[in-house]
Amino acid sequence: MKKMTQQKTILQGFAISCIQWSVINQEEHIPMAKTPMGTLQLSCIQIAIVLLLFTGAKSTTEERFSHQNGTVGCIGGERSALLAFRAGLSDPTNLLSPWNGDDCCRWKGVYCGNRTGHVFMLDLRATDCQIGRGRLEVLAGNISSSLLALQHLSYLDLSCNRFDKIQIPEFMGSLHKLRYLDLSMTHFIGRLPPQLGNLSNLQYLSLHNSNPIYTGTYSTDITWLSQLTSLEYLDMSSVNLSTIVHWLPVVNMLPTLEVLYLSFCQLRSSPDFLPHSNLSSLETLSLSGNEFNKHSTPNWFWHLPSIKYLDISFNGFYGPFPDEIGKMTSIVELGLSEQYHRNKLQKLLLGGNNLTGSLPTTLVEPLSNLALLDLSDNKLIGHVPLWIGELTKLTTLILSSNNLDGVMHEGHFSGLDMLEVLSLSDNSIAIAFGGPIPKLPINLTDLDLSRNNVVGPLPLDFGAPGLITLLLYNNMISGTIPSSLWKLRSLQLLDLSRNHLNGSIMDCLVNESSTDMTDLSIIILSLRNNNLSGEFPSLLQRCPQLIFLDLGHNQFSGTLPPWIGEKLLSLSFLRLRSNMFYGHIPIDLTELVDLQYLDLANNNMSGSIPRSIVNCTRMTQTRDHYYDVLHYVFTSATRIGDNELVHYTGNLTVLTKGQERLYTGEIINMVNLDLSCNSLTGVIPAELSALVALKSLNLSWNNFNGKIPENVSALMQVESLDLSHNDLSGEIPSSLSALTSLSRLNLSYNNLSGKIPTGNQLQTLEDPASIYIGNPGLCGPPLSRKCSSQHEPILGDNHEAARYDDLVSFFLAMGSGYVMGLWVVFVTLLFKRKWRASWYSMYDRAYVQVAVTWASLRGKMR
Repeated sequence: MKKMTQQKTILQGFAISCIQWSVINQEEHIPMAKTPMGTLQLSCIQIAIVLLLFTGAKSTTEERFSHQNGTVGCIGGERSALLAFRAGLSDPTNLLSPWNGDDCCRWKGVYCGNRTGHVFMLDLRATDCQIGRGRLEVLAGNISSSLLALQHLSYLDLSCNRFDKIQIPEFMGSLHKLRYLDLSMTHFIGRLPPQLGNLSNLQYLSLHNSNPIYTGTYSTDITWLSQLTSLEYLDMSSVNLSTIVHWLPVVNMLPTLEVLYLSFCQLRSSPDFLPHSNLSSLETLSLSGNEFNKHSTPNWFWHLPSIKYLDISFNGFYGPFPDEIGKMTSIVELGLSEQYHRNKLQKLLLGGNNLTGSLPTTLVEPLSNLALLDLSDNKLIGHVPLWIGELTKLTTLILSSNNLDGVMHEGHFSGLDMLEVLSLSDNSIAIAFGGPIPKLPINLTDLDLSRNNVVGPLPLDFGAPGLITLLLYNNMISGTIPSSLWKLRSLQLLDLSRNHLNGSIMDCLVNESSTDMTDLSIIILSLRNNNLSGEFPSLLQRCPQLIFLDLGHNQFSGTLPPWIGEKLLSLSFLRLRSNMFYGHIPIDLTELVDLQYLDLANNNMSGSIPRSIVNCTRMTQTRDHYYDVLHYVFTSATRIGDNELVHYTGNLTVLTKGQERLYTGEIINMVNLDLSCNSLTGVIPAELSALVALKSLNLSWNNFNGKIPENVSALMQVESLDLSHNDLSGEIPSSLSALTSLSRLNLSYNNLSGKIPTGNQLQTLEDPASIYIGNPGLCGPPLSRKCSSQHEPILGDNHEAARYDDLVSFFLAMGSGYVMGLWVVFVTLLFKRKWRASWYSMYDRAYVQVAVTWASLRGKMR
């Protein structure tokens, strides 16, 4: 019996230790079973649960590990320390509101030892930790040194919060019992404190920044890392290490290291050889996205006997691989800068390097287990080899952004039955729809053939009912859009722009019975730059999730239906420019509260601007969490594997500042209103000043009259303002000079008058004279016409001409009267002798009087 008890105790101890080890060593952001370490942790936990159930070890577990059910209760001094810590934080969403009551061991994120009551674990990781997503429920503020009172603290996780105005506190180096420290994605700034080197018990350290662009933390000396001799996991991705040259010898002093992430650290050098490697336990190494651009691939990579996951992509390494690569018998995933074939290889990521030449026509050794192949963003040339079709386990094939050419036919797709993601974009590959290309793999979810030489009509049956993303823009596809395309119920992103499509969009699905018809899942739809015709597609009534719609540069006609405001409630971007739409702007359109980009330019719209435009609250509000939804939509269209993303940004353009520009992910920030080149009338409504989020406002080439609204200065975000070619009158509001973001202004060819305002932003605009040309009533710099001291009424062109005609008439009349008067006197003197004698007598007397007076004056002057 005693022996059985001892055995149960041993099993219980093993189970509890396994749970603790799994919790402490869990890789951040990575679900268990997604990595070898995670799989081991998951298996350990599963075994532990079985053992604990078998041995009835509930009470033993609670003795070792307690949270919310501790029987001893927390230590008073540690409770006070936690309250002082909370007092220094900013907690706008009251995440720590449950921190009340006497027993701090029951508080959220606080874990205590059941026997001692000491706090040994503080887990305050924010819930949403995705890069680029808005994190609303986060902590901020300052981190109090009161944490030093938690002398038994071994686990501290503050990741994914927002400490974006402070440095990592130096006192953290005094938490000597820490084994786990996660400060990742917290937006700390400044130098990493070398005091962290005092944490000699540390096994897990993550300091990586939010993304490769954000480099708020840096270090000029990482020798303190060599003191962390127990470290197994180190992640310093996106920490600026650009000044550090000898980083590898420091890392080589960590013999227990199993995982090392130094991606996007701006490292510039790496030794070719490492004479005495201590990294015998290293299984995961990521050095991607650094600046080793002038170096061949270092040799020491291939002497890591335990390495399983190696990523040195996006570094620009060149040169042949050494023969020692054959020693890497345990490799599973490889992200390199050259080509390498192994039977065990499952993922081969070679993207973003300077690979040149053509792909081999045959394989020396089959890649029978390859599931992911990424050769994108290189300089590869030549044809796509036929052996691609032999990769029967391939689920993801990315060959985009190269210089590949030739024709792809059924042989290239024959064995790709498991393919889910196919991207061939930005090459010169010829594919003939309707030709010898077979039906697409039935499991295909994402297809990108954009910017190639795809010709012919779209296939009547795509053969992949689960398609989510279909990108075919910038090709030579002709014919009509088949109605079968709209039956792909999973389709979320469809871009057929810049092709030769014609005809009207089939509306047959709308006419089907309501029992057979379901809503479509389309979120992004772009059909611009084709020859499509017909009325505004009524099919779109079945797209309630539509956020982005671009029908620009086609031949659509008719009026805009009022149901847009009723059916497309999620619409944020609506571009209908350069079509033949006519009629008034529907008031219902202004009911789209999420609308932030409206472009109706180059149509034949009439009437006035609805004053209810203020209902488009996305134009009246500054940036908030809604943009995080748009960020996800515009940057998550195509997936690679389980976690990686390919951004759909290459075909999103906006017209602003007088030109069309490519806006990648930045399009989520664009708030535009473009109604130019129509037949709109009336005054510019003052309500437009409420659209304070506008970046660009273009009302040019219409028939607007009246004055420029005085409160236009409220548009503080506007960068481009164009009111040219209208019939606006009155003075230019001086408040325009308060628009500090303004970089382009056009008020030309109106009937504006008065002095041109000066100061502030107006003095920085390019070619200022052209801004005001075609307004004869304007004066002052930058025009040559000076303003008079007394303000005279300034008239328009017609009144100026009328005044000139009046002056001419006046002088003609005066001259004619003068001539007639002289003729009357001359004729009278000619025929009346007495009058003539009297006239000469008067003349003589006047002459004598003048002569005498002049002689007298000369005498006095002498």
